[in-house]
Amino acid sequence: MHLANKRMMELQQLLEKQVIAAVKELFNAELPGVEFQPTRKDFEGDVTVVVFPMLRVVKGNPVEIGSKIGEYLTEHVTEVVKFNVVKGFLNLVVSNSYYLDFFNTIVANPTFGYADSSSKDAVMVEYSSPNTNKPLHLGHIRNNLLGYSVAEILKAAGHKVYKTQIINDRGIHICKSMLAWQKFGEEETPESSGLKGDHLVGKYYVAFDKEYKAQIQQLITTGKDKDTAAKEAPILLEAQEMLRKWEAGDKGVVSLWTKMNGWVYKGFDTTYKNLGVDFDKLYYESDTYLLGRDVVQDGLDKGVFFKKEDGSVWIDLTDEGLDEKIVLRSDGTAVYMTQDIGTAIQRVSDFSDINGMVYTVGNEQDYHFKVLFLILKKLGFTWAEKLHHLSYGMVDLPSGKMKSREGTVVDADDLMDNMTNTAATISEELGKLEGYSKEEKQSLYKMIGLGALKYYILKVDPKKRILFNPEESVDFQGNTGPFIQYTYARIQSILRKAQPIENEKVPASLELHEKEKELLKQLEVFPIKIEEAAAAYSPALIANYTYDLVKEFNSFYQQVSILGETDGDIKNFRVLLSKKVAEVIKNAFRLLGVQMPERM
Repeated sequence: MHLANKRMMELQQLLEKQVIAAVKELFNAELPGVEFQPTRKDFEGDVTVVVFPMLRVVKGNPVEIGSKIGEYLTEHVTEVVKFNVVKGFLNLVVSNSYYLDFFNTIVANPTFGYADSSSKDAVMVEYSSPNTNKPLHLGHIRNNLLGYSVAEILKAAGHKVYKTQIINDRGIHICKSMLAWQKFGEEETPESSGLKGDHLVGKYYVAFDKEYKAQIQQLITTGKDKDTAAKEAPILLEAQEMLRKWEAGDKGVVSLWTKMNGWVYKGFDTTYKNLGVDFDKLYYESDTYLLGRDVVQDGLDKGVFFKKEDGSVWIDLTDEGLDEKIVLRSDGTAVYMTQDIGTAIQRVSDFSDINGMVYTVGNEQDYHFKVLFLILKKLGFTWAEKLHHLSYGMVDLPSGKMKSREGTVVDADDLMDNMTNTAATISEELGKLEGYSKEEKQSLYKMIGLGALKYYILKVDPKKRILFNPEESVDFQGNTGPFIQYTYARIQSILRKAQPIENEKVPASLELHEKEKELLKQLEVFPIKIEEAAAAYSPALIANYTYDLVKEFNSFYQQVSILGETDGDIKNFRVLLSKKVAEVIKNAFRLLGVQMPERM
């Protein structure tokens, strides 16, 4: 447990013990427990005891009951210096020395908030997992940002984490791109075209769809109905034949597949680097699509699966409120569920210390993962209890939905470039970067643009759908990445102007301004927010905590003097407090994958 968490828990345990003792002594009643909550900002206090639940065992006026308990606590608990009662709420004022003691324990700890490394179970987090027939798009960006951030939050909470993805590099989709390149590509390459490899392959995926639609229309004019035309279009039949050849190991097809996938992998790597995400292990569907078939036989032997008359193998999940699910076709070939079962087992074999997996996949796959996790539990794998589907909503733009087959997706590379350009335009209009060199400006525009993109997406609960507005995300006011980056840079400016402080220990006798105390209270909950975010798999909790911390700092900055303070101890404390706030902002944003500028 982190030191700050421990101190807060010890204080709450002490208060609970003393409230129970007070009720016993004052009212001769036994309290089963005490309900606490943070004191509302419009009242004086730090911790609030909720009196209303006590009325079940203590009869009387809640204000009178609260007042008597408050008097008892100020007499028996040194940390409680004052109290007030508002209706059924007993607001306790905690001593300055408690908060200054807390500050002295964290002031020299640059990783305050993070738990001990690898103190908890190892977890594997899967994210990205794209198809190799097109470049990454806006939907992939939300996936990557969520997966990467959750992995970093789990690490900060003490887990050992392995980041992975499974690349969908086989199947009819890649054959469509391959066939279209054969037909229309004229040996075009990334080098000859000047296109990133994933963009080039995506171009031919769109070209396939265009030709496919044209052939369907042509067949309809000859008298075929639409469904028949869609199945009999010659270019689709050729793609299906190409897939059969690939599965049979045809050298020519495999060679073309290797070449075009190589282009895509190189393109993906560039996008991942620019986005700031990484992986510890890559899995490829071309290697895993045969996994899981041997598990089916084991499941049949255990009675988990059953075989139908046509030889296909199924599982009956109707007792669990689901339906029957096929795990092996009648011809013995696997379905996606079979492959996912096999891949999960393979991962535990590859990383024997993992005791849980997080799958970052859109909410359209909610049912699939319910079934997958249930099957793995029924097969007897104990680690299946710790599988989690990090389900997330779609990302829309003001212009509407995206369609990859028609080439109307919002490309990830283009979006990142546009965010940098948007940041440049707004920064120039605000005149915030006077005196910067061209190179410094460009680096800062990218940092602001990517910070805006990441924060805008991650501040929203993963389950919610997002309407992404690039201009709104780069606002320097409000709940945005640039606003928080600007505050961080403002603190760095203060620290550059401040004199070096030799002794970072703050005198326990220092009188705290209410704004200093509010900041310390906000800092104190940072480790708890990391624990909550890890438990909920929600970067939004970290993002919005950071915004609250920044708002609190800006209020402090406006109401107290820092460098202009004449009392040396108070001035040093305020400089050190500002420095700690900046460290926490930076550490919190690192969990979101956002970099912080030293100047803005």
